[in-house]
Amino acid sequence: MIPPRQGGPLDKTLPTPDPSQVQLIRSYGPGHFLIGERDWRGPVLVTPTATMAWNVSRAEDLSLASLDALKQVAPPPELLVLGCGPRAAFITPAVRAELKAAGLALEVVDTGSACRIYNVLLAEGRRVAAALLPL
Repeated sequence: MIPPRQGGPLDKTLPTPDPSQVQLIRSYGPGHFLIGERDWRGPVLVTPTATMAWNVSRAEDLSLASLDALKQVAPPPELLVLGCGPRAAFITPAVRAELKAAGLALEVVDTGSACRIYNVLLAEGRRVAAALLPL
């Protein structure tokens, strides 16, 4: 039996953002998120540079207007990961088209998946934001 190789060209180093420099989602649970060092209660919008309370209680209430706070983010996000709670929700084609026209691609998943996707894309240096509804 050949022992596994240690180090060397087959290893892949994954990008890891510095948690003191970006808004990394560290954990989530019923009704809350731990983002950076702060515990957030209720829905939140998360960008690489800021986290803010989000005044939306259902995924179906998503609209371009509900994402106005993202206009302040520089550079603006190109992808929004929507965490809908325990399950993904249907977002109408009209809302998707409105977001696309504003330059924002949309990924709709459950909240746990949204947290993981956001962190991976953040680590890759992508212009990502997350709109998260708690479990």
